Amino acid sequence: MSYRIIDICNGCGACRRLCPVDAIRGEKNTLHAVVHDMCIECGACGRVCPVRAVTDPFGTVCTMLKKSEWERPHFDSKICMSCGICIDACPVHCLSLSGAASSNDPHGYPYMAEGKKCIGCGFCARECPVDAVTMVAP
Repeated sequence: MSYRIIDICNGCGACRRLCPVDAIRGEKNTLHAVVHDMCIECGACGRVCPVRAVTDPFGTVCTMLKKSEWERPHFDSKICMSCGICIDACPVHCLSLSGAASSNDPHGYPYMAEGKKCIGCGFCARECPVDAVTMVAP
């Protein structure tokens, strides 16, 4: 299953512009559609739709949120293994690995390198093998 755009879509294009994998098709002022085999189910389209024309894979209508209300990843360096899986999981490439936290700790840790690019999808948290990444509301 994937996200779906229903017939109340006004064709504003907000979803299409934000989709990190270009899985949304449609011209301005026309009904848009999700290319289901391309959709990665990040939910970004639903968070930006002003007319609530996006449903999630379970059929629930998504609600628009201000970008300032989107959840962001929080990294717990006490648990983190510095494996980089969270960085690889990010579809918009907004995470990076820092240098060592101290001379006693040779590991680098993930951090939000480009916060404006984050779409709040939670893939980084979902893929972390030790649950060192949690999504938190601002």
